[in-house]
This record gives sequence, structure tokens and C-alpha cells, in this order.
Amino acid sequence: MKRRDFLKAVGAGATLWFSGCGGMSRLVAQDRKRPNFVFFLVDDLGWKDLGCYGSTFYETPNVDRLAASGERFTGAYAACPVCSPTRASIMTGKYPARLATTDYFGAPQPDTVDKHWTKDKPLLPARYEDRLPLKEVTIAEALKEDGYATFFAGKWHLGPEGFWPEDQGFDINKGGIERGGPYGGKKYFSPYGNPRLPDGPDGEHLPDRLATETCKFIEDNKDRPFLAYLAFYSVHTPLMAREDLKAKYEKKAERVDHDGPAWGQEGDRKVRLVQDHAVYAGMVEAMDQAVGKVLDALDRLDLAKDTVVFFMSDNGGLSTSEGHPTCNLPLRAGKGWLYEGGIREPMIVRWPGVAKAGSTCEEPVISTDFYPTMLEMAGLPLRPQQHLDGRSMSPRLKQAGKQERRALYWHYPHYGNQGGSPGGAVRVGDYKLIEFYEDSRVELYNLRADLGEQHDLAATMPDKAAELRRMLHEWRREVRARMPTPNPNVRK
Repeated sequence: MKRRDFLKAVGAGATLWFSGCGGMSRLVAQDRKRPNFVFFLVDDLGWKDLGCYGSTFYETPNVDRLAASGERFTGAYAACPVCSPTRASIMTGKYPARLATTDYFGAPQPDTVDKHWTKDKPLLPARYEDRLPLKEVTIAEALKEDGYATFFAGKWHLGPEGFWPEDQGFDINKGGIERGGPYGGKKYFSPYGNPRLPDGPDGEHLPDRLATETCKFIEDNKDRPFLAYLAFYSVHTPLMAREDLKAKYEKKAERVDHDGPAWGQEGDRKVRLVQDHAVYAGMVEAMDQAVGKVLDALDRLDLAKDTVVFFMSDNGGLSTSEGHPTCNLPLRAGKGWLYEGGIREPMIVRWPGVAKAGSTCEEPVISTDFYPTMLEMAGLPLRPQQHLDGRSMSPRLKQAGKQERRALYWHYPHYGNQGGSPGGAVRVGDYKLIEFYEDSRVELYNLRADLGEQHDLAATMPDKAAELRRMLHEWRREVRARMPTPNPNVRK
């Protein structure tokens, strides 16, 4: 019998050690309480898209109460400005550059770009891997080995069939396939046309259905430790809301006071500068209601005190393309860009009895950090060769003092659908450098003094710019980052 199967047989509260003696083995079981985990991952949710992060247009009472009972991070980052790479970083604890999963799965490769709108760009995109390798030990697999029941609902977008959640450590998969959005059937409404999510009644709303499935899993596994991972398709395109919520926010939008311009310019794209998109607001509220349904289930089952809850987005809010539905101000740009609007995320952690309720943390953390954090919370050995790029947040959540400063890195060697161009970035302390691969130009910002990245310091602080550029290049060599190459079809 495999270790994880035996763990399941003896019950949720047992940890096993095997030791050899005189050719015999003995089994010792010791009770210890292990926390449950609920992980909410929202797609395309911007840093300012929640009431607890400052939005006055979107209404998110359930996520706000989660923040009031947990710790809210103001310097949390996705490992990439688009979805699949960040999702892979959460699952593995590794930077996308190390895995070569640097773009959303389905984006053009260098030999297929001739059929894409980027065919006349100066660079060909770096070749990327379009599936999460099975050899990686995901956080779900690591927890499952210790007896956790594991559940996935919603958007996966980490490879074709054979690489879906059930192949990567999840016992149950409700809706996780290769698609990056709800593109089958009636999209956000049943019938869904999703081979891993049976259709509900006609018109059933997808975020509510995913929450219902999550609640059922939690109730079925209330007597053993579990990981419930709810990765919303919301609030990704297509932009579709329930009619009642759409009507509510259309009325609210009429009362929005535009103190300044509604639109600005970022590169060759217009950028939304105000939150007043009624359909998007309805999508945000429906997501919030689904979060509330799961939180209420934890309360009803008396599991809240034993459950760690994470809340995160996979990239910045969509502000420069595809309907331009949200505004990320004071952050610059949005999804697909290496400016803060593309990578800084709303993040909340509720760890009952440990993390101080209603507290705020401004120390930078990144999506690779969830893996070692969850292992440490569960009292499991760390796997440093797996989560190479993650660092446990447990000391900070325990308020054990500030951790040693470290550098955070990004590598996006692609042209984004939202207007961003190939580049890399590094943040150390208050300073952040962005390198643009087309012409090797760099921009340097002091984020504490200039959160909106409006004042480039590269020319006035050349030594600091050179230092950070050198660090970025050394890191790329270390992780063997794949780089874009000159496009032979474009004349210089």
C-alpha cells in the first residue's frame, strides 16, 4: 500500500514514520492537527478592484470581510503579467522563466507567429512550453501525499488533456481544462460545453456553480484535511454579467463623478482611467458572492477556525485592451505589462489564531511563495529543490519580524495582447528596473516615492540602474531564461 493511501485509511489526524530494525518495519502514528486550505484565485482581477483595496464602484462585501479577518498584502505580485505562467508558479513554486512557461498557453510560438498580429514586430517571441510538466511535484501532489483530499474547480489553462488537474494531484476536477476562458456553450451561463463540468439548469451562473461544487467537496471532506482550490474563470473575458447586477451598476455608473479624464494613453493603446464599467462590476460582485458562499460553508460546518484561506489574482486588471473594463490607478497600465498595473495583485491570507485579523503587510511577496508557505503551515518538510523560487510567508504572518530583503524577478519575452512588449524586470527594496528587449532600453523607478511609475530615474541614477540590470541578467542566466530573437522578416 502506498504511503498516501495508508494515510487516507488511518484517518486525517495521523502522520506516519517508517523505520527499519532487524529486517522488520514498524509503523508509528502520531496525531497532529493539520489545517485545511481554501485557495481563491481570481482571473484578471486588478489591484484596486476590491472595496478593501480602495474601490468605491465595485462592491465586494465578502472579500472585504475576509480581509477584515485576515492579513491584507499591499505588495503582492504575480510572477507574470498574464495567466498561465502565474498559475504554474503557484502550482510549482518556480518562476515561469525557470519552467519556460512564459506566456499564456495558446499564444504564438516563434514558428507560428506568421499567422498572428505580431508577425511584423521586431522580435520573434521566445519559445515557451505549453503545458505544466508532469515531472513537477505540484502543491496538490505534495499535500495529497500527506493525506489531504484535493479539489480543483474553475480555470486551469495549464495544458491539454493529460495535463489537467486530475493528472497533477487533484482528486476532483470541476471545470479545469485547457481553455483560458469559459468559451463553450453559453459561456458564463449553463449549458457550459465543458467536458469537466456537467451542465446545470439552463441559465445557471458559472461562478455560483463553482462555489456550490466547492462547498459540496468541503462538506464531504469535513473530517479530514483538504485543499479546495477555486480558480474562478471570472473576471476574464467574455464580459458577461447577470442582468440584475448589470442593471444595478448601470444606475450606479450614472452617479460616478469623473474628476479627471476617463481615458489615457499607454504606448499605442488607450487605457481606462475610471472604474465605471457596469458589466465588469457585475462580474466582480458575482465573484464576491461566490466567495461568500464558500466562507459561509466554512462557518456553517464549524471549519473556519481550522482553515487557512488564500485570496489572489493571477495578473493585473485588464485596462488597455479587450473592452478595457477596469482601471488600475494609481498603478500604471494593466494586464500584459510589466508596470505595476500588470503584476501587482490583491492578496489576502486568513490564518486563524496566527495572522492578526485586519492587519496589513507591505513587504513584497510573489506567487511562488504559496508553495513553501502551505507546506510550513501544514507542518510538512519543505521541498527546496521543488519550490526553488518561493519563500515561506509564515514568519511574516506570525509577525516574527521582517524577513531578509530579496530580489523579485519577471521575464516576459513576448508581445502581449494588451500592448506590452518583450521585457524583464527586477525589484529590490524600493527600486524596480524594467528592461525592454526590443532595444535594451531600461527604466528605473522608486516605487515608494512613485508608485505610478511616472518618473524614470535611469538617467539620473545610472549606477543603480546598472546594478539592477546586472542582477537581472545574472538571474536570467541562472534560470536559463529563453530570449526572443530578431525577426528576419522585419528590416531594421
